[in-house]
Amino acid sequence: VQLQASGGGLVQAGGSLRLSCAASGRTFRSYAMGWFRQAPGKERDFVAGINWSGSSTTYADSVKDRFTISRDDAKNTVYLQMNSLKAEDTAVYYCAAVALPFSGVVSVARGYAYWGQGTLVTVSS
Repeated sequence: VQLQASGGGLVQAGGSLRLSCAASGRTFRSYAMGWFRQAPGKERDFVAGINWSGSSTTYADSVKDRFTISRDDAKNTVYLQMNSLKAEDTAVYYCAAVALPFSGVVSVARGYAYWGQGTLVTVSS
């Protein structure tokens, strides 16, 4: 599967952005999806994950209650709605996918098989 992330940009602190990740292929429904981010000089960190049906989600503590992950299987797309953005949210955001034989959420980078190219989010304070 190929992933194409988009929606990044420059936003003021307190603002919102919605990231999108479009996936190729006809088996999108069988993939657990996730968002990660990497700030300059730092490791890639988990942000949010969603299972194949969209019934289960998991968030990093730093984004809980501010970010929402969702998926639209008809469009082969997963979204990350980011509200109340802070300067520390500045990073390159990556989407990831993995086909699972069970319904679960993956919260570690090594658990994903496919990665998008990343989209830059810059939050000005």
